[in-house]
Amino acid sequence: MSEGELTPIVVEGRNCWRIERADKARMIVDACDYFALLKDLMEGARERILLIGWDFDPRIALCPDAEGKGEALGHFLLRLAHERPKRDIDILRWNFGGLKQYLSPAIVAMILRWKVTRAISFRMDSAHPFGCSHHQKVAVFDDHLAVCGGIDVAAQRWDTRDHLDGDARRTGPDGKAYMPWHDSTMILAGAVGGALAELGNERWQRATKKPLREVKGDGENWPEGLEPDFFGVDVAISRTRAEYGGYAEVREIEQLYLDMIAAADRFIYFENQYFTSAKIAAAIAERLDEDDPPEFVMVMPRQADGWLEQMAMDAARVQLVRAVAKARHGNRLCVYVPHTAEGEAIYVHAKTAIVDDRLIRVGSANLNNRSMGLDSECDVTIDAALPANTGVEPTIRRLRESLIAEHLGVEPVAVGRQYEATGSLIDAIEALRGDGRSLERLDLIEPGPFDQYIAEHELLDPESPDAMFENIPERGLRKNWHRGKAWMRRHRPFRRNAG
Repeated sequence: MSEGELTPIVVEGRNCWRIERADKARMIVDACDYFALLKDLMEGARERILLIGWDFDPRIALCPDAEGKGEALGHFLLRLAHERPKRDIDILRWNFGGLKQYLSPAIVAMILRWKVTRAISFRMDSAHPFGCSHHQKVAVFDDHLAVCGGIDVAAQRWDTRDHLDGDARRTGPDGKAYMPWHDSTMILAGAVGGALAELGNERWQRATKKPLREVKGDGENWPEGLEPDFFGVDVAISRTRAEYGGYAEVREIEQLYLDMIAAADRFIYFENQYFTSAKIAAAIAERLDEDDPPEFVMVMPRQADGWLEQMAMDAARVQLVRAVAKARHGNRLCVYVPHTAEGEAIYVHAKTAIVDDRLIRVGSANLNNRSMGLDSECDVTIDAALPANTGVEPTIRRLRESLIAEHLGVEPVAVGRQYEATGSLIDAIEALRGDGRSLERLDLIEPGPFDQYIAEHELLDPESPDAMFENIPERGLRKNWHRGKAWMRRHRPFRRNAG
C-alpha cells in the first residue's frame, strides 16, 4: 500500500454484514424533510411499502400546517390502499412499545380499519429475548430504494433544521407542544436498497412466521428534485442482533464503533442520544492516553427523554465522561448540548458519526450497551477507503460542517474556516460558540446514590440478554471499562491508516 493511502475501516464479516452499491445516496437531517420525503416515496411506490420501526403512530401528520395539523398518517395510508389496492403496505413495529397505543381509542380504531383493508398488514415484532427491543428504523420501497437511520415515524419527532422557539407545528397528536428534536437518516437507491429489503424481509419472517410477497424490485423511483450527496458509492450495512430463535448473536455495530475509534487520526464527530457503553468509553480513553490522539466531539441531549431513561443513562454518562477525562489528553473529549435561540435544549436523537471526514455512519444504534448487544439495530456507512468511494471526502466534510453549523447557528463556511485556521474541531467550535442558538458544554451534574448504583451495575442497560440475569457484583461499568481498554491495547496495529 502506497504512502498516504487509506485502509478501509469497514470489513465485510468483521464489522458489517454486507457492502453493496448505492447508485444514489443522501443524508436527510431532521424529520420535517424526512416525513415530506416519506410521503412522496409512499405515493410513488409501485408494489410495496415496507415500514419497520421501534415506534409508529398513525395519528401524526407527515406535513403539518402552521398549526401543527394535517392529514393523519393512518388516513393517508388508507387513501393509498384504496387508490392502488394491489400495492402492499406492510408495517412492523416493536411489540412492547406498541402496547401503550392500545390505550388510545383513536389508534385502536385506525388499526381496526387497517385490519379490514386488504392492502395493509400491521404486525407487532416480539421476536427477541426478554428485555430486548426491535429498534431498527428502516423503510423500503419496491425492494430497491430504502431509508435507514434514526428517525421513527412517530409522534414528537417532527421538527425543522431551524428548531424555532414556539413553533406551533411542533405539536403532538394530544395537542401539546413538545421539545425541539434533532435527528438524521439516509436514503439509498440501488443494490444496497435490495440488501436492506432482504434485511426487512428476514425481520418480517421472524416476527410473523411468514415471508413477504415477492415483488419485481425493478425500476427507479428516486424522488424528483432531491439532489443526491453521493453517486455510485459502496455502502456497508452493520447490525446488532441478540441470539434468539435459532439466529446467532450479531455485534457488528459494536465492532465498527471500536474499529472507528482505533482508526481515527484527527477526530470523530458523534451525534448520539446516549453514551453509556463502558467498553466504547474505555477505548476512547485508551486513545487519549497516546502522545497525539484524535479529538472526540459528542453532540448529545442535555438529559434523556423519560424518567426511566434518565436513571439508566444520564448517571452512567456522567461517570464515563469523568473517567475518560482522567486520560492524559482527556480534554480532547468534549460533550456539547445544542439549544435554541431562547435557550431551550434541543433533544438529540440522531445516531451519526464522522471519522476524519473519510467515513460517515448513520443508523439506529446508540452508544449504549443495548445497541451493542440487546436490541435489533441497523447502521449504514460510507468509507472513502473503499475503491468505489474515492473522492467522497469533500462531501463528507460538507455534511459535517452543515451539522455543526446547524447547532451553532452559523453558516457552514464559518465552521470550515475555523477548522482550517485552528486544525482542531474543538477549538473551531469553541471559537464559534456564542449567545442565542449555539452549543454549550454538558454540565456533569453529580448523580444521586440511587442513580449511581443503577448506572454502575448497568441494571437498565445490560450488555447482553444473559447479563440481565448475572449476579450484580459480576456486571457493571468497571468490568466493561477494562474490557474496552484491553481490546484497544490488543489492536494498536489497526490504527495505522497510512501504509
